[in-house]
Amino acid sequence: MARVIWQGAISFSLIHIPVSLHSASRSNTLDLDLLDRRDFSPVGYQRVNKKTGKDVEWDDIVKGYQHQPGEYVALTDEDFRLANVEATRTIDIVAFVDPAEIAPSYYETPYYLSAGKRGGKVYALFRDVLTRAGAVAIGSVVIRTRQHVCAVSPLGRTLVLNTLRYADEVLSPEEFAEPAKGRTAQVSKQELEMAMQLVARMKRPWKPQTFHDSYRDDLMKRIEQKIQAGETHELTPASKAAAEQPTAKVVDLTALLRKSLEASAQRHAAATIAKKSAPAKRAARSRVVRRRSTARAQRSRA
Repeated sequence: MARVIWQGAISFSLIHIPVSLHSASRSNTLDLDLLDRRDFSPVGYQRVNKKTGKDVEWDDIVKGYQHQPGEYVALTDEDFRLANVEATRTIDIVAFVDPAEIAPSYYETPYYLSAGKRGGKVYALFRDVLTRAGAVAIGSVVIRTRQHVCAVSPLGRTLVLNTLRYADEVLSPEEFAEPAKGRTAQVSKQELEMAMQLVARMKRPWKPQTFHDSYRDDLMKRIEQKIQAGETHELTPASKAAAEQPTAKVVDLTALLRKSLEASAQRHAAATIAKKSAPAKRAARSRVVRRRSTARAQRSRA
C-alpha cells in the first residue's frame, strides 16, 4: 500500500468517517540528468544560501513569509497545523452533485481513501450511498500547505478523492471553440452519419491496462543503440576533479616561486655588484673633480 500522506476524517452533517489519504498515481517519466555539453558533468539544482554561496541541508530549510522587504516570518509544520486544526484533519463535505456536471478540466490529482480504525462500516455506507445515488461528494481539504476543493467518488470498493482546480484557475473553453457560424463550421448530415459509423466501429470497453508509454520504450531502445555503438561519454567525478585541482595549483605556485627566487637572486647580485663598485665610482668621481679643480687653478695663475 502507498504511504499515508494524510490522516483525518470525512465529515458531513453528523457523520464522521475516519480515513487515510494515499497517492493514487505515480510517474513513470524517464529519469534524465542535465549535463554540461562541454565536459558532460552533471548540472543540477542546488540549495544554496544566496548570502554565503554555501549549500544548505534540508534540515536547515524553513518556509518564510516576507511581510516587508528583508524581513521574514518563519513558519514551521506546527504553524501550518495550528492555523486551523480542524481544516487540516477533515474533508468537509458541503454538497453532492452529478459527476457529469464537473468538466474534465477541473480534475487535478487523484488520491485513494482507506478506512481508518473502527471506520469500516461507515466507510462502506458512504461508498454505497454514493454508488446508489450516482453522485460525487464535493468538499474541501487541506493537503500539505494548501486548501483544495475536492470530489469524493466510489471506484469499486474504494473511495477516490480528486482535488479540483478552482474556477479562476481554469481558462474558459469558449475562446478555443470552433466558431458556430461560417462555412468552416458547417457539417453536412452525410458527414455526421459517416463519422458516427466510424465511432460505432471503434467503440470498445475501457481497458486502461492495454495502453502504455510506447514512446518511452522507443527512447530506451535508442539509448541502448547508442550504448552498443559506444556513443557514451565518461566524465571526471567531481571529487576526483577537486582532488586534482590543488596539485595543479601547487605545481603552478612552485613554478612561480622558482621564477620569483631567480629574479630576486638576479636583483640581489646586481645590487651587490653596484654596492661593491660604489666606492670606486665615488673615488673616480673625486679624482675627476680634483683634476678639474687643478686645471682651473693653473689657468687662473697663468
